[in-house]
Amino acid sequence: MQNYFNELANFLTAQLKGDEIFTCTFSGEDSNFVRFNQNLIRQAGGVAQRNLSLDLIQGRRHAPGNCTLTGERSQDESRLAQILDELRRKLPHLPDDPHLLYATQVNSTEQLGENRLIPATDAVQQILAAGEGQDLVGIYASGGIFNGFANSLGQRNWFSTYSFNFDWSLYHQGDKAVKAAYAGFDWDDKVLRAKMDGARNQLAILAQEPKTLAPGQYRVFLSPVAVYDFVGLLGWGGFGLKSHRTKQTPLLRMIEAGATLHPALNIRENTAEGVAPNFDGKGFSKPEVVTLIAGGAYRDCLVSPRSAQEYGVPTNGASPDEAPDSLDIAAGDINADQILERLDTGVFINNVWYLNYSDQPACRITGMTRFACFWVEGGKIVAPLNVMRFDETLYRAFGDNLLGLTVEREIIVDSGSYGGRSSKSGRVPGALIKDFNFNL
Repeated sequence: MQNYFNELANFLTAQLKGDEIFTCTFSGEDSNFVRFNQNLIRQAGGVAQRNLSLDLIQGRRHAPGNCTLTGERSQDESRLAQILDELRRKLPHLPDDPHLLYATQVNSTEQLGENRLIPATDAVQQILAAGEGQDLVGIYASGGIFNGFANSLGQRNWFSTYSFNFDWSLYHQGDKAVKAAYAGFDWDDKVLRAKMDGARNQLAILAQEPKTLAPGQYRVFLSPVAVYDFVGLLGWGGFGLKSHRTKQTPLLRMIEAGATLHPALNIRENTAEGVAPNFDGKGFSKPEVVTLIAGGAYRDCLVSPRSAQEYGVPTNGASPDEAPDSLDIAAGDINADQILERLDTGVFINNVWYLNYSDQPACRITGMTRFACFWVEGGKIVAPLNVMRFDETLYRAFGDNLLGLTVEREIIVDSGSYGGRSSKSGRVPGALIKDFNFNL
């Protein structure tokens, strides 16, 4: 696959005329997908796809195009030549792009991920055995994800990674279910069974009469998944240079008023340990780590090539939306077996949903609890909770009111597969918070 992409890049280089330059990116996957319902296989299949996106550049004008590759060289070369001609005809009619920036210093790289995945059939058999007797609903996805970059200056970059993601629920009735996930690079049946046993235990509690809480402030524990979603909302402009310079960032108080979060909070873009490629679509290499928040204070921005050109600063290879692809939140000092004891009396939140900003300049986030959330008394789960809405600022929840983060962190791989398996991921701890505000 890598060699084929390089051959197509060489073909495109030979088709250029005059001062034309091109950049192109490759995305592909060889994936297995298995859907479950009532702990039975309902759909199983594989996806093998390869796509190439091309940008023809002349001066400060450029025109993009893309196609799906067949793997048959003559057919793919014919289609790419046709696209190149179409883009060449468009260029004279396009305006200059003042924010165009692409790598002009050749920096070729190769990162080949090790395929340590077990066969999908083995993973599926272990899932069925672990979920025996339960109404298990979910999807298992695994396989390789491949990315490439090339330009007519001779640069060639390649990245491959192999991961799995099993996203499932144990269903009770109505809107009651326990949601869980297991993702990573090395499948371990013992880890799967431990997660399944935990979900079974929560499902048994979910069958009890639910408790309804009055609006107010409660001590809460946010699971790693809930923390990932809560902090992940900051990707909507929180870490990007563009949103900072235009004053649209939800972290404006940190940038302009010196507001800080809890000293234990350290957030990074950790490309080195993520699933996303280590280069961007313009040929710039990404640093292994970009520190976004250190000791509760804002540190660095994610800078896309366009923002770098617009504001005259170096790029760090961020995506066009300048959101983290490999979110990393440092661990804390709360052991997993201490969570309920440290929570004492309060709310255990497994999942959140419908997150949005209720007051973006104040970084106030609203959302709802979802699936299995529980009321805890004296360090013991005593009842499931009906759905609640919260409205809380990041500065309170992860600032003065943050009591601690867990030692254990969970690897979370985005289960999205629209157009292709997502390469967004995170390594995230759980969080213990006091006086968390529920308003409905």
